[in-house]
Amino acid sequence: MTALRPELLPTLDELGRLRAVAAGREPADLIVRGGNVLHVQTGEFLPRDVVIAGRHIAAVTPVGRLEATTVVEAAGRSVVPTFIDAHLHIEYTMLTPGELARLSIPRGTTTVLTDADCLANVSGMRGIEYMGQTGTPLRIFDQVTPQTPISRTLERGGAVIDDAEVLATLAEPTTVTLGESNPFDYSREADNRFRTALVNGKRITGHTARQFDESLWGYLAAGISDDHNAATAAEAMERVRLGAMITIMSSSMNDNIGPILGELEAVRAGLGHMCFCADDKHALDLAGEGHIDHSVRAAIAVGVEPAQAYRMASWQPAAYYRLDHLIGSIAPGRLADLQLIPDLAEVRPDLVIVGGQVVARDGRADFENHDPVPEWTRDTLVVADDIDPDALRVAGTGEVERVQAVEMYDGYFKRGFHIDLPVRDGAVQLDLGNDVLKMAVIDRHWGDGMCGVGFVRGFGLTRGAIAASTNCTNMNIVAVGCSDEEIAAAVRALRERGGGFVAVEGDTVLAAVPLPVGGLMSDEPWESTAARLADAHAAVAELGCTIRSPFMILSFAAFIGVPDFGVSERGFVDVAAQEFAPLVIPQETDGRFACRCVTHDHAVHRLADRIESERR
Repeated sequence: MTALRPELLPTLDELGRLRAVAAGREPADLIVRGGNVLHVQTGEFLPRDVVIAGRHIAAVTPVGRLEATTVVEAAGRSVVPTFIDAHLHIEYTMLTPGELARLSIPRGTTTVLTDADCLANVSGMRGIEYMGQTGTPLRIFDQVTPQTPISRTLERGGAVIDDAEVLATLAEPTTVTLGESNPFDYSREADNRFRTALVNGKRITGHTARQFDESLWGYLAAGISDDHNAATAAEAMERVRLGAMITIMSSSMNDNIGPILGELEAVRAGLGHMCFCADDKHALDLAGEGHIDHSVRAAIAVGVEPAQAYRMASWQPAAYYRLDHLIGSIAPGRLADLQLIPDLAEVRPDLVIVGGQVVARDGRADFENHDPVPEWTRDTLVVADDIDPDALRVAGTGEVERVQAVEMYDGYFKRGFHIDLPVRDGAVQLDLGNDVLKMAVIDRHWGDGMCGVGFVRGFGLTRGAIAASTNCTNMNIVAVGCSDEEIAAAVRALRERGGGFVAVEGDTVLAAVPLPVGGLMSDEPWESTAARLADAHAAVAELGCTIRSPFMILSFAAFIGVPDFGVSERGFVDVAAQEFAPLVIPQETDGRFACRCVTHDHAVHRLADRIESERR
């Protein structure tokens, strides 16, 4: 079996020079002198010189032993490996890989393990290939998307990737893991993908959707290697005991650092089997809060020892994902990816080195992004010319219909409930007073206007609508609004802009974030993209929205891979059963309604019961 990414190992000539430099027979190219070097294998900080020849580290020595053409004085600073994001969808940063590099590398994150399932659903395998390439110093390692679309019966989606292509990719040394999969897919095809990954020595990225007991056990039995959905100390430790690496998520939808590491004594025994990821974090949060530097900062703030926090951001993911021959430690033969940190708790590098080259100073990139944007990534929205609000209509009879709906909680998780809604002119209405809004998923790949609808609680809109062309994972248009007419207006606004995010009131566009690259990413500098998103967030707040990162959460509100319910362009879906479900619940034979809720012990269920009793 070929080592992962052998082109990053020293060539024969490079290896010979590394040995000559380490032996003192030749001068090094660069020495980072006298800093407190973190030895991740032991957790010690020791005053050392880091001796670099070309792309790699030749030696780590006592201070002053060897000479170099260039010396960086590091006394008084800590020298640590650069950070690794163990699971990221670059498309949800809203940036192309090169712009993400400009934003994240100065903050110390230089390596990302990425599942390009977003552009895969738009453009197929060439979308995955594009997202894995950049001419900037960012190191991208592939987590190959397992199935595109995620279900060929429950959704139509855009591009279709044949299983044979996925299986072949798992044998490639460019692939680090099989990407995150649907935990409710028990098909033989899914089992074959899992087994092929294991046979090829690859980890399997997990997405447990916070399941427990039999549902969790049935998923982990496939050889699932990790989980970024664990959101409490108890969930994290349960998975660690079952062998899964916890990639603690700090995204734009939820930050699990505090809930997991805040109970430090409860998780201390598992810290060696944890690392960090951003998963889905947009440019505004990356710029304001940080990338993996934020995770390290937050971990130290709740009491994790600095050496352990930095290990969780570097060596532990490198070792687990079988990349430690390349990255993750400051040691001979590894790539010279390191950063100088004046204050370990602040986690703000004043110098970042990648491959032996200084790439960022004092929080600013020393490089430009010259990556081309292929023309085939543009003009990908194929939306029906006439978006008829009547297509969003839910038929009803009598004065009231009972519907199944979802309430958003803890970011993109969804709690199923049922509620009685009024019927007017043969159509089920919304309940703005109780924050029950219409949600729709509209095709943007085939141009025929196919759409599915549902009802959602938790956005808090009191007027208007918001829409995005980033519905997970099929990348259709998803919208939430206070009227069918405003949802249709939002979809038209997206079509006119080639994709992105919009907020409307009536027919007026209040804010827009154009994302012309695949309908997913901006072609502007990250600074402009973040500013546009800040303006859009402010506009949505004016419409009454009460949630953080509304467009990001909107992108997952209909996802058919997170229970209890989802919506695709084909219809309303019971996620755990992976089958279509009725949106309007019929009466039982005795004229009563049976409770269809997975659970019935939350505030939203008491709300539904109160509405029913008042109606009676």
